[in-house]
Amino acid sequence: MKILLTKDVPNVGRSGEIKDVANGYARNFLIPRGLAVPASQGAVKQAEQAKVMAQGKQARVQAELEELANTVQNTELVFKAKVGEQHRLFGSVTAGDIAEELSRKVNHPIDKRDVELEEPIRHLGSYKVPIRLAPQLVPSVTVVVEAEAS
Repeated sequence: MKILLTKDVPNVGRSGEIKDVANGYARNFLIPRGLAVPASQGAVKQAEQAKVMAQGKQARVQAELEELANTVQNTELVFKAKVGEQHRLFGSVTAGDIAEELSRKVNHPIDKRDVELEEPIRHLGSYKVPIRLAPQLVPSVTVVVEAEAS
């Protein structure tokens, strides 16, 4: 029986694909659970339209992320902190601090889990910190830690 998958099904296929499966598997498992519909001309046409719309949306989202990446790449974050001996900070600058400040600067929410900071910054200086916006899109923001004026 030819079916059109409405959702991804492991070991069968991805959403929007037309597959030929056993009649019983389609009638007793896939169709009742809403994972597939019989592959009629109307259903196929509707799936193709949905796929085109999804690709358009994905392209818009990708363009927005690339624009955000350019903004992040050109952003410098300055943190003021109390300093002890040997330019060591009292406390540290964490991924959460960087995400919060960056979100405020670029007017776009950045999650602290997207900030790829191996360990908190505990010394004065300038650091390049990668921010993962998408799997293939990782711009770096410049983080400058300065001594707080007494």
